Amino acid sequence: MRNSIAMMNTKGGVGKSTLVLALAETISAFHGKNVLVIDSDAQASVSSMLMTVSNLYKLQSEGATIVDYLHATVLKGQTAEWHKFIVRNVSDVDDSRSVFLLPSDMQLTLLEREVSKENLHARLRTVIGELLTGVRKVFDVVLIDCPPGLSVLTESWLREADFHISPTKADYVSVCGLEVFRRFKALNPEMGFAQNMGVIINMKEPTSASDEEYHRWLESNQDNRCFMQPVPRMSALQDAANFHTQTRSYLAKYPGDAGKAMRALSEEVLSRMESAAKAPVATTDSVAVNA
Repeated sequence: MRNSIAMMNTKGGVGKSTLVLALAETISAFHGKNVLVIDSDAQASVSSMLMTVSNLYKLQSEGATIVDYLHATVLKGQTAEWHKFIVRNVSDVDDSRSVFLLPSDMQLTLLEREVSKENLHARLRTVIGELLTGVRKVFDVVLIDCPPGLSVLTESWLREADFHISPTKADYVSVCGLEVFRRFKALNPEMGFAQNMGVIINMKEPTSASDEEYHRWLESNQDNRCFMQPVPRMSALQDAANFHTQTRSYLAKYPGDAGKAMRALSEEVLSRMESAAKAPVATTDSVAVNA
């Protein structure tokens, strides 16, 4: 099953981690899917959104994060069982009991430096490919939160994942981030790359004429495969990033239009994933910004 999705924009500040969180909890709550979130960002943003900071620190101090898994398998050449690094019972939404997490740590940046220093890029990609092969068989959906920028680890995810989604704000700088990504994807096509699932317009100001103009501009280029459902900027979605020690219902965390938008978007994501599973893999698609 082709079910692994790398979330990526070379521009930061587009709400990527919060979007990963909301999609994971929505797909779990409303579609009953087992969702694995892989936090590949050294800031560990989505990890801290899915558990208390103290529990995250405990995992980091115990050597139970993606950093420790990659340190053993890539730098040390050892065998490690990936499932021992997966955390269950994350999320503060009582409807979303089927969300799992491979947490991150700030040491991830140092690990990438060591990979580059030792020229272990090929080994890193092999390990990432083996990890995704394993988790695809266990989870219904795998969401990979990639950091902004184009690190060696992010490149491995983008070349080994089945799909990529590009969240963007409807503004000039964020759209430029998509252009950088498009150019990167065009390099070394023989090395393989995730299939473009589409562009998500995130944090859209409902009353902004400029946001609407950029949205329509991106939408006019069919290569972008823009999702029909934009995600509006609203306080409920920003507040969703704050983990609550007391569980709450999905509708309490994502009330009104926030929940409505996320449910529509999650249906689109699953529909595109299922359609792609039945079709030949596209090899020439790209993220485009030129209308």
